[in-house]
Parts: sequence; C-alpha cells; structure tokens
Amino acid sequence: MQIKELKVRPRRAAREGPCGPLLASMLGCFSTYNDVHGMGPCQDAVKSLFECVKTTNKNKAKPRSSINYHLMRLNKYLK
Repeated sequence: MQIKELKVRPRRAAREGPCGPLLASMLGCFSTYNDVHGMGPCQDAVKSLFECVKTTNKNKAKPRSSINYHLMRLNKYLK
C-alpha cells in the first residue's frame, strides 16, 4: 500500500539526561573493580549518582504516546 501525500519527519536526536555521565562512570567502575555491590572502591561513584538522581527535576511530564494521533491522521488517506 502506498500513500502519496504522506510526509514523515525525521526522528529527533535523543537528549542525554543530566545523570548519564555519572551512570556511565559508575558502571565503568563496577566493571573495572568487579564491585557489584558498590561497597568497595566504587562507593563514591554510587553516592554521586544517587545525589544526581535525587536532585533532578521529577516533575517533568511523561511524553504521551502519539499512536492515536498518527492513526487519526492516516485514516483520511486510507478511505
């Protein structure tokens, strides 16, 4: 099936969260020292990640699913 008048927008680049680098450093520390509990040399990385997660804004609205919008938009082309 082909729809001639349909325009598709390119995907936006994903934004990195504020705690992403801290998470990467903690996981790197875990893999380096084989410290799966975070009680050894990775304790500082774990604490800094928890502080970052606590202080980030949790009131952001979740992105809503747009599937119904797209189905309604395509419905006029399928009739």
